[in-house]
Amino acid sequence: MTEKRYLKWYNKVGYGSGDMAANMIYGMLTSFVMIYLTDTVGMSAGVCGTLIMFSKFLDGITDVFFGTLIDKTHSKMGKARPWMLYSSIGNALMLMAVFAIPSGIGEKAQYAYFFIAYTLLNAVFYTANNIAYASLTSLVTKNGDERVQMGSIRFMFSMITNIGVLSLTVRLVQMLGGGAAGWRNVAVIYGIISVVVNTISVFSVKELPVEEPSDGGQEEKREKPGLLASLRLLTANKYFIMIALIYILMYLQIGGITGAGVYYMTYVMGNPALLGTFSFANMGPMILGLVLTPALVKKFHGIYKVNLIGAILAVIFRLGYIAGGYAGSLPFMLAFSMLAGFATGPLTGTMNALISAISDYTVRTTGNHIEGAMFSCSSLGIKIGSGFGSALAGILLEAGGYVANAKTQPPSCISMLHFIYLWLPLIIISMNAVLLYLLKVEKANAEWDRAHAVSQE
Repeated sequence: MTEKRYLKWYNKVGYGSGDMAANMIYGMLTSFVMIYLTDTVGMSAGVCGTLIMFSKFLDGITDVFFGTLIDKTHSKMGKARPWMLYSSIGNALMLMAVFAIPSGIGEKAQYAYFFIAYTLLNAVFYTANNIAYASLTSLVTKNGDERVQMGSIRFMFSMITNIGVLSLTVRLVQMLGGGAAGWRNVAVIYGIISVVVNTISVFSVKELPVEEPSDGGQEEKREKPGLLASLRLLTANKYFIMIALIYILMYLQIGGITGAGVYYMTYVMGNPALLGTFSFANMGPMILGLVLTPALVKKFHGIYKVNLIGAILAVIFRLGYIAGGYAGSLPFMLAFSMLAGFATGPLTGTMNALISAISDYTVRTTGNHIEGAMFSCSSLGIKIGSGFGSALAGILLEAGGYVANAKTQPPSCISMLHFIYLWLPLIIISMNAVLLYLLKVEKANAEWDRAHAVSQE
């Protein structure tokens, strides 16, 4: 039978544009904050790195808290949209604050100022915005195909925005005055654009009324679980544990590669500018994979086979990438990077749909709606994964004997760079392939429906 449809094409595109707003903020923060702090403000890279890591631990504990608050929200706009709308203002203001550190307040005050602004951005405003945004996948439609389409469009906006931020930011800084003024001006521009696009995204969709039946035919429970009850529900759901681990591993890879990529290109490939080339080679085909994801999911009658096949292919292509790395063959590496990016595109585009299916599993088996808490795994995974990825890259570089500003690095460092940039992604992708093999939530939902004679109209 044909599933009921809830969204028009412009609803899906409008929703997807929200990731442009988010990545205007987070893309600039993760890619350029260190170079701004060290080269423009004159702060210590080691101290700033330590503060960022400590901040990551703090903001890692706020995800379920905000998810629970969203679950308990009742307003004319719904549960998630108010949080998404108003938190974007805080995102923009804190981005401007991070890139406008006062010069005359003393060294210790500068570190305190940065830590407070950075933590407020990550642990409060970005967390609330990201969880609310991700939760909308479950709250505006119950149609599985529409959820996949929303995820694919969302991450296309994400990748295109990331490419734009990486390509344009340094030039814009120079065009807008250079130095501290340039960074501050770019942060203001990105912040304003983010708020405008985020607002468009919020009003592009409407949440379903509470009377709308959920998958599984269960009635909406008026009394929402509290924080501890939500935590128990999450940890009791094996599929939530799996998807959270997949998110963490994905962003551990992204964080580790981002942290070590420039070193690999500089000291192994001999050209730091190749980092942009490799980023585009990976993200470009990934966007193509996202475009094809809805059709692939329909052809294979669900998400499971598409993601599992993609993960297996990515492992194979990563082996080719490693061979090209040791051979020093740029064309070989770029070709396999493109193939690996294409293979992992569907997983990126179906993550939100998978979380929605896991949320539906909780509704079926417990009768509780905890969409906000359930979608906390996306924010949690991004922050824990990227935080530990950055830290791991630094720790491994130091263990390998990295010498700052040296023209050449010792053989031990070169070997470590090969491990970080070539082998670590293969290990992570292989672990994710195992998790995806075990993540049979669609089958579990279908079996529950059959056992309880639930119609799929």
